[in-house]
Amino acid sequence: MRMLLTLALCGALSLPALGQVFSLTKEQMIEFTKHNPYERFPDGRPKVPLNLIERIAELSVEEAWGVLRGKGYQKQYADGFDILKPGQRLVGRAVTAQYLPFRPDLEEVVDADAEKKGLAKGNTQKVVDVLVRDDVAVVDLMGAAPGHNFGGDNLHSAIWGQTHRGAVVDGTIRDLQGTFDLPLNIFYKKAHPAAVEGVLMVGLNIPVEISGAVAMPGDVVLGDREGVIFIPPHLVEAVLEYADGIHIKDEWTKAKLITGQYRASDLYGSKLSPEMQKDFDAFKARRTKEMKAERGEK
Repeated sequence: MRMLLTLALCGALSLPALGQVFSLTKEQMIEFTKHNPYERFPDGRPKVPLNLIERIAELSVEEAWGVLRGKGYQKQYADGFDILKPGQRLVGRAVTAQYLPFRPDLEEVVDADAEKKGLAKGNTQKVVDVLVRDDVAVVDLMGAAPGHNFGGDNLHSAIWGQTHRGAVVDGTIRDLQGTFDLPLNIFYKKAHPAAVEGVLMVGLNIPVEISGAVAMPGDVVLGDREGVIFIPPHLVEAVLEYADGIHIKDEWTKAKLITGQYRASDLYGSKLSPEMQKDFDAFKARRTKEMKAERGEK
């Protein structure tokens, strides 16, 4: 069952009618993301530092996936997307949106709520208008079907202009050629010429499901040729530390193989000998110090 239903039930117990039914209050956002160690946006959404986001951009989805699974986060990976620019990674802070099939009486409530909050009435515009630099729109449009659309090249131009990043769309996009000419990247389920129809944007910056993965507002989005992963803010540094360790180990291993100092059988399939482990530990300590210095860290 979609996250919105749970949130609506919880919200009905504590919030006035038309207050924040379709989004989290600042207090709720902080509670839902209470492990966030970083600053926050005015609405409470986690604000992972840009320097960490740029480091995540150098990683693969696979590297992040292993760490998250090890921490008990089993449903953070989504796949089955077409990728606008397959050779270009997508990374940024998640702004989430959830859609449901259209229903007239629900639209009345949603539009009244949007007007009260100063949001646009248009489905896609509601999402695009709240995006800021380094955001990635993460949109649950219930999969690929005609009308399950998240804009064409005009709105995608607005996404690029406000974020310089892109979007993850569990639905369709259109005007594919015009969008391809833009600098942004989009992960989407299918291209289709139909404009948005028969759906209603009902949730903004709430937990959403994207192809079986759970995305939270403020998660760091990482997309590559393999798929997309949503990294909780409090696990970003664990992912980076793990990746640094892997890169250092690979660097050391390649150096030893190229020079012929060790054989492949010495380095793979068995525990390092005490002499080799000592060699690696010294290399790791030196490279870790060098990498921190390069990044201006202590």
